[in-house]
Amino acid sequence: MLKSFITCVLFLFSALSAQAQNFQFVEATIDDIHASLKSGEMSCREIVTGYIERINYYDQDTKLNAITVINQNALAKADAIDVKLKNGETLGPLYCAPMLIKDNYDTHDLPTTGGSIALKDSYPPDDAFMVGKLREADAIVIAKTNMAEWAFSPRQSVSSSFGTTANAYDLARVPAGSSGGTASGTAASFGVAGMGSDTGNSIRGPSSHLALFGIRSTIGLTSRDGVIPLAWDRDVAGPMTRTVTDGAKVFNVVAGYDPKDRMTELGRGKRKDDYTKYLDKNALKGKRIGVLRSLVFTEDADPEITALFIQAVDDLKAAGAIIVDSFEIPNFAEHRDAPNFCMRFRYDMHEYLKTLGPDAPLKDVTMVLETGQYSPDAKGGLERFGAGPLDIHPNDQNPPCLEFPNHPGRNAFKADVENAMDAHNVEAIIYPSWTNPPALLARANEDYAGDNSQIVAPATGLPAVTVPMGFSHGNLPAGLQILARAYSEDILFSFAYAYEQATKHRKPPRRFPEIEKQTRFAVRK
Repeated sequence: MLKSFITCVLFLFSALSAQAQNFQFVEATIDDIHASLKSGEMSCREIVTGYIERINYYDQDTKLNAITVINQNALAKADAIDVKLKNGETLGPLYCAPMLIKDNYDTHDLPTTGGSIALKDSYPPDDAFMVGKLREADAIVIAKTNMAEWAFSPRQSVSSSFGTTANAYDLARVPAGSSGGTASGTAASFGVAGMGSDTGNSIRGPSSHLALFGIRSTIGLTSRDGVIPLAWDRDVAGPMTRTVTDGAKVFNVVAGYDPKDRMTELGRGKRKDDYTKYLDKNALKGKRIGVLRSLVFTEDADPEITALFIQAVDDLKAAGAIIVDSFEIPNFAEHRDAPNFCMRFRYDMHEYLKTLGPDAPLKDVTMVLETGQYSPDAKGGLERFGAGPLDIHPNDQNPPCLEFPNHPGRNAFKADVENAMDAHNVEAIIYPSWTNPPALLARANEDYAGDNSQIVAPATGLPAVTVPMGFSHGNLPAGLQILARAYSEDILFSFAYAYEQATKHRKPPRRFPEIEKQTRFAVRK
């Protein structure tokens, strides 16, 4: 009898041990984490520990350098979630989801540097709106991620505070900028999802270079409160994820009105209740999509990426979409060249620095030019973007640069895009997110080319997403960009999801596989 009991116990222990090894951190989704917690396969502490182990094991040894700081409170948060799970308490929709947060989002418990050594020890008094929403949803801020200094560079992610981030698919190449740390960290499965910001390129560009889904939402639908600004009336913050589903789950939590961000008055009542409702494999059937050829067949376009885009069009057709080719935007060349950018960085930073209180490390961001607290790559950006006045709103400058949505040039561009969509009866426009592969780190500036994300969405305020389109030159990711009318994020999620499910292009970077159990134990010790 005793022998049978012992045999039963040993069998049960063996089964549980084998079960615990079944959870795969690489490419895990939010649903995977929740399923493992519900089944008892993993605790939240084990989930968070596993991701921290991956960061400690891979980030610095590979010189990926995606992570700036690990949150020492993450395990305590995980323990609290485990207690709630044990007691059957209700938890938020992102419970135990380890999130990577770009280093320009305010976090009260972690430094927020914006990529600048001048803010290396800056602890904001509270969380950014989106960080607060993530915590309310029981997500776990596991780490902050490196970025281009002051978010200046779309080319690469180099900061004076934490150095250079590499591309997880090829460590000799750039992850683009400025959200390169979030992109490479998420691609390498250092967290389940990440948060970035996008003034011109900085969510969609790095997401494209790292085979991620990234969304730049309509200006006004999401808050930028507590996100270090570059150009306040162009800045957008949002998720970068390995799947469209996870992107929708995170977007559900972070999107919406915020009284601290007056731009969100534009989007009041315009967000959908649940963006996951639009994740339909058949969403493309009968839908008309325009091909913006002027952003596809350019002189410097890489032939392999052009071939990927042509295949993407065929895949969309196979999924039931009606392709309108070619789709043209009236006055497109004039809009591209128009001076629609307000030089307001110095003013916007002055407003942000005031939120840090009387002990803020800086009062004027251009002071760093005198102190030398900047990397060589950031000098030109500081001189260019910091050229405006310190405390005069762009509307009141001489000559005035009217803030969106009152800027005549930007409004004209938006009107031409949406009128063209109406004339062709299309619901979305497509083009490659980049027409060139990730540049070599050693030639990041010289080989910067093909960045399509800068052109339409930022100036018009329209929403756009990027979704993996395949790989060029063997293992270099490329992204398909989809742009829609204002507040049509539901369409973007549905189209991106249907395309993702039809093609399944996403694959993890080979350099960051699952850590073996024995190695994980050694790392913990």
